Amino acid sequence: MASTVTPSTSSPRRPGYGQLLRTRGAWTFLLPGFAARQPFAMLTISIVLLVQHTSGSYGVAGAVAAATGVSMALFAPYSGRLADRHGQRAVLLPGVLAHSAAGLTLTALALSDAPLWALFAAAVPTGASVPQIGPMVRARWGVKLGGSPLMSTAAAFESVTDELTFVLGPLVATALCTAVDPAAGLVTEAALTLVGGLLFAARKSTQPRVGAVDGDLARVEHVSALRVPGVRVLIVAFLGIGSVFGGMQVSLAAFTESIGEPGLNGVLYGVFAAGNMLSGLVCGAVAWKVAPQRRLLVGYGALALTASGLWAAHSVLVLAGLGLLVGMCVAPALVTGYTLVDSLVPAGARTEAFTWLTGAVALGQAAAVTVAGQLEDGLGDGAGFLVPMGGTVLALVTLVTLRSRLSARAPGRTVARGVGHRVPATVD
Repeated sequence: MASTVTPSTSSPRRPGYGQLLRTRGAWTFLLPGFAARQPFAMLTISIVLLVQHTSGSYGVAGAVAAATGVSMALFAPYSGRLADRHGQRAVLLPGVLAHSAAGLTLTALALSDAPLWALFAAAVPTGASVPQIGPMVRARWGVKLGGSPLMSTAAAFESVTDELTFVLGPLVATALCTAVDPAAGLVTEAALTLVGGLLFAARKSTQPRVGAVDGDLARVEHVSALRVPGVRVLIVAFLGIGSVFGGMQVSLAAFTESIGEPGLNGVLYGVFAAGNMLSGLVCGAVAWKVAPQRRLLVGYGALALTASGLWAAHSVLVLAGLGLLVGMCVAPALVTGYTLVDSLVPAGARTEAFTWLTGAVALGQAAAVTVAGQLEDGLGDGAGFLVPMGGTVLALVTLVTLRSRLSARAPGRTVARGVGHRVPATVD
């Protein structure tokens, strides 16, 4: 029986971070998990800074980084499916070794002025082998908490952890590449992935049991989480969220450069990230009485509305205020989307489901960076901000149209050809 441990000193009606972090055994996977997921936020900027230094071209550097991001988004769900079928440890051990080797190979090729095709050849396996630590941590929370009200708090905690990672990671990577050596960021990323990933994999007692379904050890036929209709709807929503991250990154950089204050780029994006983190903290501290399906629709509507106003902002103060509001609307959508996975997807497919959502954000971000960059080059005047608006509005229309698919599955049943359990009937 998979262990479900929740503290008994607090009421489940008032879930909070203190109660969550007192869950027995939580820190044994949280600390190594944080170390292992930190390199994820260092990878892109480390590649850009190294390749730009060796090639002298931001275009080449961006293309190599984009190849890494796209391959990660495409291969992440497959990694999650393998983890559900064979266990997280079985996937992590070879995965971290492959990623570290590929990252160091890419570093060596860049330093040796290798041709572009060779950089692409190394970038693809580097991205494809990125360990999916975040989804694995979320799956471990599911084992610990089961159907506890603390699941929403855990989803919020993980969202805030992701944001903290994406604030610290680029700062550390930039400092290493500029103050130590252009290759230091990517080398450190590979080393952290190896050490953190091995420590995380060593915590076998907290990983989901292979074949476990909602706490049972019944063996079921493994089916892709993508076959759950609600997961496909959430993927569209998370693609829209990715368009916000990518569009904001490019457009804020273009805006601050156009006004002759490129140093403000980090400040404005920091305000956006701060709004996301603060909102995520609040989401996890509230005992919600509103159904998560409704919360997602309302929260996503607010996100689309605030993102639609970005293109009209032409001053630093207005853009900072709107960026803060957009960030505050991103976290509720992320938290609620991840929370819905617990009710939509059987336990045996949840790691894969989380990786689909994480990959959707990465893919949406990669597409948004490309489109926003083209719009800024061709039209200028904040045209890149049209990307977050378009991405979130299209995703909102999809959510509203297909909202019925976000309903929780019936108790006692699995989905997509899983094994259901019938109630015994008395026979004369």
